[in-house]
Amino acid sequence: MATLVFFHAHPDDESILTGGSIARAADEGHRVVLVVATDGRLGEVPDDLGTGESLVDRRRAELARSAAVLGVRRVEWLGYHDSGMTGWEQNDDPASFHQADLDEAAGRLAAILADERADVLVTYDWHGNYGHPDHIKVHRVGHRAAELAGTPQVFEATMNRDDIREQMTAAMAAAAEAVGAGDDDWFGDGFDPDAPADDGNPAGEPATSIAIRVDVSAWTARKRESIACHRSQVTDTSFFLALPDDAFAFAFGTEWYVRPGVPGPPVDGWLVQDVSDTS
Repeated sequence: MATLVFFHAHPDDESILTGGSIARAADEGHRVVLVVATDGRLGEVPDDLGTGESLVDRRRAELARSAAVLGVRRVEWLGYHDSGMTGWEQNDDPASFHQADLDEAAGRLAAILADERADVLVTYDWHGNYGHPDHIKVHRVGHRAAELAGTPQVFEATMNRDDIREQMTAAMAAAAEAVGAGDDDWFGDGFDPDAPADDGNPAGEPATSIAIRVDVSAWTARKRESIACHRSQVTDTSFFLALPDDAFAFAFGTEWYVRPGVPGPPVDGWLVQDVSDTS
């Protein structure tokens, strides 16, 4: 059995981007470790926080529930502040992940990788899927940490920009119909995967850059349940939870990974099918 470390920027990213892969790996008997870079303090603040409860407290509790649903064996926090979206004043917070020294942050993650003798590290693609400063930093820190720890395999979780045109648009149309909303209520003039994201680049990667597609169709219910654990983040989760079950399974039954040095288009694959292969 292998040890996989999934490195994410904020609580709820683990569910949305790699929830199916985490659940699959856990069910296959692999050890799954989840590392979260930031505390998510700049997320939505729900109106039901208890006396003395902070948003960070709530998001930690939500992540713990999500991790339990997915079968994660260990959860670690790197301890940085959420940096916010590109251009927010919090980008300049000295305690933010965006401002963290690369080798210092990578050293924190590398210590976990070494302690776990990790076989696989999952990080993000070169621009963190959509250009969020913390997501971009996850990519950079993840690769540096794998270098420091000697972790043999690194995969970059991404979105398939080409596939998304067909699958995501169909899923959103189904959701709009299910809740009685018009298309404009869901995605304006139409969902455009080539539109500029937070850093001005389109979201995800083209199929020519993606090495493998991972079938998680048997784990979509668990993925959705883990997303539901993050109830405080209504804007991030409401779309996913509004989808009919079949539309959710159709849109999110595959997860996509870049493998550095391996070109696309993607083939059917898995993160731990060749753990002994360090090439």
